[in-house]
Amino acid sequence: QVQLVESGGGLVQAGGSLRLSCAASGAIFSIDAMGWYRQAPGKQRDFVASITSGGITNYADSAEGRFTISRDNAKNTMFLQMNSLKPEDTAVYYCHARSRPPLPINYWGQGTQVTVSS
Repeated sequence: QVQLVESGGGLVQAGGSLRLSCAASGAIFSIDAMGWYRQAPGKQRDFVASITSGGITNYADSAEGRFTISRDNAKNTMFLQMNSLKPEDTAVYYCHARSRPPLPINYWGQGTQVTVSS
């Protein structure tokens, strides 16, 4: 089992920045890719960004150029630096981890609220 705990959410004005963290514990040796998803009220959970154990990153179009995902494998922590925040970025942000094949398992954190005021 893998446990994920997010932190760093909060209230920020449009144009501001926030840095989210996700601390992983448990069977961390089994983790392959990690990422961030977000869910706004009344909407589905959407992909934001991901990073593999080898450091390959991928971003949603909405995050490209404004958000940066990174990973400190020594500290078992993943980060999401969010700049130039917009009101439409308001959502609960969830940390995600996927274990390695042959039977990948998806793990989720409890979420952290990000609110961007206009």
